[in-house]
Amino acid sequence: MKRLLLALVLWAGVAVVQAQDLYMVRSEQPFPETMGALQKAIADQGYKLSRVQRVDIGLTRSGFKTDRYRVVFFGKADEIRQLAARYPDLVAYLPLKIAIFAEGEQTLMLASSFRHLRTYFDQPELQAHFDRWERDIQAILQQAFASD
Repeated sequence: MKRLLLALVLWAGVAVVQAQDLYMVRSEQPFPETMGALQKAIADQGYKLSRVQRVDIGLTRSGFKTDRYRVVFFGKADEIRQLAARYPDLVAYLPLKIAIFAEGEQTLMLASSFRHLRTYFDQPELQAHFDRWERDIQAILQQAFASD
């Protein structure tokens, strides 16, 4: 959990909208509106929201000053079950996730690409899933951003 928090905090310092390893969108809308737009965009892409996990409690204890920091987990249950049965090592990376947090009056949304997994999971079937997931995540972020 601490590694995930460190990675997310480091990602927050990235000033690019899209990099090879990370997709980032900065919204001018407040956190609640952006969270709603993100959840709608996830559903519009055909995914089901799995859970929204608060991360800010641990960050606050570590000295960070934020009260709105969440990780949104989502996926397609049948797809995840099938992939988990065929590729058990992939389970640690599922369901898909997007981090969302407030930064002043703005809201940032971050998601990792699957570039780091491609060398470990080089099966053509998984490469096709990674390609689709990356396209879908980019579409989700763009739709949530377009709601500004």
